[in-house]
Amino acid sequence: MSDTFNNPTPQFGTAEYTGKPGSDRCRFCQQPIAGRYYRTNDAMACPACAEKMHRELAMDTHAAYVRALAAGIGAAVVGLIGYALVAILLQGWVISYMSIGVGWIVGTAMMKASNGTGGRRYQITAALLTYAAVSMAAVPIWIHLADERKEQRQTQQQQLRQEQRQLENGSPEQAPEPAPRAARPQMSLADVGTWLGRLALLGLASPFLQLSDSPGWGAMGLLILFFGMRIAWKITQGRPLQIFGPFDSTPQPSH
Repeated sequence: MSDTFNNPTPQFGTAEYTGKPGSDRCRFCQQPIAGRYYRTNDAMACPACAEKMHRELAMDTHAAYVRALAAGIGAAVVGLIGYALVAILLQGWVISYMSIGVGWIVGTAMMKASNGTGGRRYQITAALLTYAAVSMAAVPIWIHLADERKEQRQTQQQQLRQEQRQLENGSPEQAPEPAPRAARPQMSLADVGTWLGRLALLGLASPFLQLSDSPGWGAMGLLILFFGMRIAWKITQGRPLQIFGPFDSTPQPSH
């Protein structure tokens, strides 16, 4: 079946009747077509369905873009959390192929929120949100790994102190004294904001930081991230609905 979108000048000037009268059905309501019909892209439609689609034809409005943006941000947050959780559960192994899933989630959410409206600004937004979600997923992964290393260092230090006391006293300690905790410096709101900003910049730069640390895995991660962004780009390009007609399905009598 040919795609109308690949043919910029569809030849619908004259309707060609194929099949027996009453054998054609509307692609959308499945009712038999008798008399006039329309063409919506490459499908036959009855006048009622064609009129309904014409009224609900997707239009690129500011409200549609705002809905798509909100849905895209929500989908990006979900993708970020899912990406980070899988990497943490797999002990630091980052599944780069999840970038493709994140791109699909973001693009699909935006298209559903905009009722099928797409376009260049939707594509740019979807690609940027996909990149942000995948790259920022490195931040919770880093925090989790840093906490694990901190616990390991504390355990090792406690073991070393216990062994030193045993050597000094000549007898095992029943309960080692806890090490005094250093007072944490108080941070102002400005310091917190600066810290969060630096953390966000590090997260956004994480794909390229990984490239410098491990060129092979970093290059593969960037390539898969590009594919994820491309999927989001293709989904949000939209597909305009074109309605042609009316045409007459009744065969003309021969003269």
